Amino acid sequence: MATRQIAFREALREAMQEEMRRDERVFLMGEEVAEYNGAYKVSQGMLDEFGPKRVIDTPIAELGFTAVAVGAAQNGLRPIVEFMTWNFAVLPLDQILNTASKMLAMSGGQVGCPIVFRGPNGSAGQLGAQHSTAFESLYANIPGLKVISVSNPYDAKGLLKSAIRDDDPVIFMESEVMYGEKGEVPEGEYLIPIGKADIKRPGRDVTIVSFNKMMKVALGAAQELEKEGISAEVIDLRTIRPLDWMTILESVKKTNRLVIVEEQWPFASVSSEITYRIQKEGFDFLDAPIRRITSADAPMHYAPNLVAGYLPDVPRTVRLVKEVMYMKK
Repeated sequence: MATRQIAFREALREAMQEEMRRDERVFLMGEEVAEYNGAYKVSQGMLDEFGPKRVIDTPIAELGFTAVAVGAAQNGLRPIVEFMTWNFAVLPLDQILNTASKMLAMSGGQVGCPIVFRGPNGSAGQLGAQHSTAFESLYANIPGLKVISVSNPYDAKGLLKSAIRDDDPVIFMESEVMYGEKGEVPEGEYLIPIGKADIKRPGRDVTIVSFNKMMKVALGAAQELEKEGISAEVIDLRTIRPLDWMTILESVKKTNRLVIVEEQWPFASVSSEITYRIQKEGFDFLDAPIRRITSADAPMHYAPNLVAGYLPDVPRTVRLVKEVMYMKK
């Protein structure tokens, strides 16, 4: 299939446009998605094509418009809700946690909630503590939700299309700093299955697992390690829940070492779950303890030097991998 280079935001837009053309039940709502073409220009031109009944500007009232969207999903529509940042989605957490995720179970399978909640997640430079939280582990802890966190345009389009077609509520996490980044995306239609990790770089000496914007750190570390003769296999989770831990396990069987890079706070994080699963199922294959690098266990501050010290980076990841290479279980 022929490909072309498009930006991350364009890949997301194409996914929504294709699904809205395919299924008249799909619609988009959120702050500034219509007249302003989206806060990050993800929905540019969609109001002109689909009109104000399917691309809907909302008040600055996340709890209110999320409740409207959840009700619409329960009555046969398939909404896409854009949050300007996932920090703002703390306000409608009641609707996501207590209604969307639980409705299928509470109704005995009679009422579903096919809805996608999407928007930028985590840090994006100097945005301060209240706009910089990475939320994957919080939502992955809620049964009934599927959680996707993407790192490139190809995965973003294929997984967003799958999310829109899914009959369960889906949390879809992007990154503000990646919206302008370009990548190869097929010209024709394609879907990526939810729940399948992807090996972005094969290797033999150590497995590095990451997702979302931290994939840049993981791949950058792998490139630096290669200069020193260390071959790192890099896995992009893509989906946090359901977690494809079997792909990680099969890689660890080959490399015998595991390092996890994530933007989460360390306590009760995605890396915590991966560490438990792999040591439980793959302990005999490990030649060294599982190690991880996360954000600092504190709110992110505004000063650029504190931001730099807060987030995982390539040099620290390289040092950690080299430590693991010479450790014994």
